[in-house]
Amino acid sequence: MPVVPLTAGMYAIQAEVAATPAAREQGLMYRKSMAPNAGMLFVFEQKAGHCFWMRNTELPLSIAFLADDGTIVNIEDMAPRTESNHCPKTVIRYALEMNQGWFAQKGIKAGAKIGGLPQPR
Repeated sequence: MPVVPLTAGMYAIQAEVAATPAAREQGLMYRKSMAPNAGMLFVFEQKAGHCFWMRNTELPLSIAFLADDGTIVNIEDMAPRTESNHCPKTVIRYALEMNQGWFAQKGIKAGAKIGGLPQPR
């Protein structure tokens, strides 16, 4: 998957981009680790209430649901190997998964902005 540089305040993120149905379905499944400032950015063609779950995902993750301008709508922590739904509080086109606790450790909360988002196709 292609990698794009993103920013969260003064923090740099290297995010793999999952912009196709197959890439979004695969996501971070079966991975055993992820670098500290690495993540996965999900890009959808249409804004919707895109929900996520952790089937076959080994890593504990935090997910930020993002408005079109990069504003974080809400952040959810997700437990490995679960099928609980984690959903945005409004329709979104982007979601960013990071190692669990990354946003909290950096003091990044809903209302903060993620910079460098690619434009959807």
